[in-house]
Amino acid sequence: MPVLSPALTVMTGAARKAAKRLVRDFGEVEQLQVSVKGPSDFVSQADLRAEETLKAELSRARKDFAFLMEESGASGNESWSFRWVVDPLDGTTNFLHGIPHWAISIALEKNLGRGKGSEIIAGVIYNPASD
Repeated sequence: MPVLSPALTVMTGAARKAAKRLVRDFGEVEQLQVSVKGPSDFVSQADLRAEETLKAELSRARKDFAFLMEESGASGNESWSFRWVVDPLDGTTNFLHGIPHWAISIALEKNLGRGKGSEIIAGVIYNPASD
């Protein structure tokens, strides 16, 4: 198992990097392209860019970890030991309506092996609008 302190440092750094662009997009929200995924379920350019940044940053730090991403789904080794679970813009509806209650959510999931499932062993939730 990885030491959690470095994992939390990695998650925090990735969240802060993605936050810079999200804050800029939040200030210009009326100019974002938005698509409808389902009833009251939206995805914006901001979601996609933040997810791309988070995946790049997390991959750089832990090349062998898999991913479960809100927008692009699962990727990486199917028999993963650890994977990042990421919602790059948790609260898209608030974001799109100019309400500063949204966050970047990142968790680290550990596969317990032998059909025992998995568990979340660390997580970071960061609201860039209020730091």
